[in-house]
Amino acid sequence: MTTSTPAPARARLEVGPHYKWLVLSNTTIGVLLASMNATSLIIALPVIFRGIRLNPLDPANFPYLLWIIMGYMLVTAVLVVTVGRIGDMFGRVRIYNLGFALFTLGSVLLSVVWSHGSAGALELVFMRMFQAIGGTCLMANSAAIITDAFPTEELGLALGINMVAGIFGSFFGIVAGGLLSEAGWRWVFLVNVPFGLFGTVWAYLKLKEIGVHHRARIDWLGNVTFAAGLGMLLVGVTYGIKPYGRALTGWGNPFVREMIVGGLALLIAFALIERKVREPMFRLSLFRIRAFTAGNIAQFLAAIGRGGMQFMLIIWFQGIWLPQHGYSFQVTPLWSGIYMLPMMLGFVIAGPVFGRLSDRFGARPFATAGMVLSAVAFLLIMAFPPDFAYVPFAGAMLLSGISMGMFASPNTASIMNSVPARDRGVASGMRVTFGNAGMPLSMGLFFTLMVVGLNAKVPGAMMRGLTAHGVPAAVAGQLSHLPPLGYLFASLLGYNPLGKLLGPAILSRLPAGQAAVLTSRSFFPELIGAPFKHGLVLVLTFAVVASLVAAVASALRGSRFVHEEAGSTIGNGHRAAPVPAGPPAAAAPGGDGLGDGLGDGAAGTARAPGDGTVSPAGEGTVQGGGHGGP
Repeated sequence: MTTSTPAPARARLEVGPHYKWLVLSNTTIGVLLASMNATSLIIALPVIFRGIRLNPLDPANFPYLLWIIMGYMLVTAVLVVTVGRIGDMFGRVRIYNLGFALFTLGSVLLSVVWSHGSAGALELVFMRMFQAIGGTCLMANSAAIITDAFPTEELGLALGINMVAGIFGSFFGIVAGGLLSEAGWRWVFLVNVPFGLFGTVWAYLKLKEIGVHHRARIDWLGNVTFAAGLGMLLVGVTYGIKPYGRALTGWGNPFVREMIVGGLALLIAFALIERKVREPMFRLSLFRIRAFTAGNIAQFLAAIGRGGMQFMLIIWFQGIWLPQHGYSFQVTPLWSGIYMLPMMLGFVIAGPVFGRLSDRFGARPFATAGMVLSAVAFLLIMAFPPDFAYVPFAGAMLLSGISMGMFASPNTASIMNSVPARDRGVASGMRVTFGNAGMPLSMGLFFTLMVVGLNAKVPGAMMRGLTAHGVPAAVAGQLSHLPPLGYLFASLLGYNPLGKLLGPAILSRLPAGQAAVLTSRSFFPELIGAPFKHGLVLVLTFAVVASLVAAVASALRGSRFVHEEAGSTIGNGHRAAPVPAGPPAAAAPGGDGLGDGLGDGAAGTARAPGDGTVSPAGEGTVQGGGHGGP
């Protein structure tokens, strides 16, 4: 039997006019903490692996490296919809508070990993995945809690500020990871603890349950099939990056194919189950809302188009540009974060501004323009040579950051405004899932395209370069045909790639002068620069196409749409701002007949743009002709 917390009970809960800013402050700390933790870990990985006495570039240890980088992301993508649904059922604030506590506990456990070698790496992987459960609780419910607390006309601004914190945390984490690892790798995790404790206590004492709760039975079959299906799919894509046998990538690995096919089959089963079960984990009828569907498709395509781009830029800076400008490989992780700050600055500027503008004019023009501008920024980056002039390149990164801000906060506000209040948690979870699933897919595609581009150019260049400096032809031939992923990850982790590939055994047999040249700051960047650019053109071409398709999806969301429910209030005590109705349905050209309401019988009303009527509470229908054109 299902029950709903009545709107009048929520209305009686006095939270005060300033409560919305308290919500924004606390959720911003949560987002900042989670995003900073993710990137600081990447920068500190060499120090962490030295601390547990394990070489991350040893082929036998590559799975540990892959899971430490990707495990958090995979757990989040798999669980976030389920956690959002649980928040809708039992209270978003309650699950959010639990997330803060679990994330903090995970940080403590990571800082006290006690083993060395492969055992220590496994402990890091499992503790990191445990921490991801807490991060999932934060991510799944923060946008829903903000949507509950803010009036419709301020939601874009609030979400824009919240997302700026996420982007700032990502880039600040790069700097923090470099600085903290100097003090010791455990500090990379320990630094989260005081902020996590403060956020947990503050959230417990101050945040209130003002959203709609819809108690229901847990759809165990739906939860299991969705989690298993998405998990198998993303694991398959992740292992597609890993070389298999003589192949440069793992797409021919039977395990990869089985995981992808099995995952897709389970996701199809999930869709069939959700159509039959009485109380589904995710109401597929939400996808009948044009703004919700188009916004999530655009989110997914945007994540695919730019999810792996940060890694490509980091490799470009760390493996090529910074060493050519006098930086040792050991310090390139820190400085790459500093030199990429213009991208963060662009998002910081654009996120709140365009979030606020979308509150007034709707999400479609800004989100769509943001993806078009993203394609333009990628084309500009494509035009730069491997050893570029920094100031114009910084301008291109600034433009890319602005495009991210133009898209992200308006698109999120559009998605969250489009669903009934009782479904905000699961809708936020689905939004995060589309973004987080797009990230590993993007990395798989980007690294595959980069490997294809590098393999077309590197073997000949490396063979000539190594033999010219005294490396035996047999050794040079073997090294030149190694999978490019080895030296790409060496650059990503701040190692001298040729120093790692050649190793002390070979370098000790060469004349001192030749060995010094081969391991110098300039030799590898000059060797790899042109091939890397060739691969990058393939990557950026794909990113441009994905961004433009995302722009089309964004444009198809329709005009501004806000789902309203009769009698519902939000945290500041005001009704959601009504959306001006368009002309009657009969006069609206291009209507698709679907409507933007949900026919589920929930108490409430739904308003469709281009439709002058509103369905009475409880009827579960939308009168008239739906959208009335795009």
